[in-house]
Amino acid sequence: MSGTPGDDDDDGPVPDPDAIVVVPITDELDLHTFQPKEVAEVVAEYVDAARAAGILEVRIIHGKGTGALRRTVHAVLGRHPGVERFALAGERAGSWGATVATLRPLAPGDDQKR
Repeated sequence: MSGTPGDDDDDGPVPDPDAIVVVPITDELDLHTFQPKEVAEVVAEYVDAARAAGILEVRIIHGKGTGALRRTVHAVLGRHPGVERFALAGERAGSWGATVATLRPLAPGDDQKR
């Protein structure tokens, strides 16, 4: 029964707030949880991580909004050497609220420096 002094419903250890959390890389990045000032760095790092994981087709969800995030995403993708091409997603993949990019595979010994 809940309410006993000192009785917490969580029986597990308290997580370390400074611990590094490893998030698996997938073929999709949703930028809705990031602050606009973080987006450029997040997208560049995501492209590097996707290439390192062998993922060469990605979808980046930036939302429709005012277009500010879309412009930032396109600017990063346009200057990233690991990006072969990119375009707004098709109607079934998010339309102008998402961008689909084709990435270049890593060459042997490629260090991914931008």
